[in-house]
Amino acid sequence: MSMLLQTRGLEARYGDFQALSGVDLEVGSGETIAIIGANGAGKTTAMRSITGMLSVASDQVMHEGDAIGGMEPFDIVRRGIAMVPEGRQIFPSLSVEENLLIGAEVGRKGRWKLDTVYGLFPALAERRRHGGTDLSGGQQQMVAIGRALMANPSLLLCDELSLGLAPIVIRDIYEALPAIKAEGASVIVVEQDIRQALAVADRVYCLQEGRVSLSGRPADLTQDQITAAYFGM
Repeated sequence: MSMLLQTRGLEARYGDFQALSGVDLEVGSGETIAIIGANGAGKTTAMRSITGMLSVASDQVMHEGDAIGGMEPFDIVRRGIAMVPEGRQIFPSLSVEENLLIGAEVGRKGRWKLDTVYGLFPALAERRRHGGTDLSGGQQQMVAIGRALMANPSLLLCDELSLGLAPIVIRDIYEALPAIKAEGASVIVVEQDIRQALAVADRVYCLQEGRVSLSGRPADLTQDQITAAYFGM
């Protein structure tokens, strides 16, 4: 398995606040990685650092052997890293289809086009002319995922997919992941829902106060280990 992405001693700050301290992560080709942790653990900060939304030292984020830390977000998307942001961030003045087409602006070639996104999420095809924020929370999450897929990423980052959604909607969202992986993408899933994260992950990292407190394959980790790493007990 080739290594797609690595962070090496990743450090990130917001002013005087140290949000990440020496975080090492690895994502192999075809893997699903889960990052879990309580609120404020540093999960979203790690995603923002990888995607260029937060400036970090160049060699602290490596993509396919190249140092990309601090690179402009648009250039990182062009390399094949796309994010489904926490809170979905749908453009309210645009239709579903217009929101999706924004993802294709980077011009990467691949299988993901409007018809394949609509095949993955048929509910969006039925509502393609509707305003993006006229949809339910679950449908908006589908738009956010579809928009990221339209960039044809080799690495898809999903920040809090289940946030604010009903269990049946969460199930439908997560059932799309195998189809996404089948098209060759690796996935990072950031979740507070430990059960959901462990169910889909090949490997899991737990962050606690900006540091990796536990990592491994879900089958090799006990509930006591996970609880201690999650809550710092």
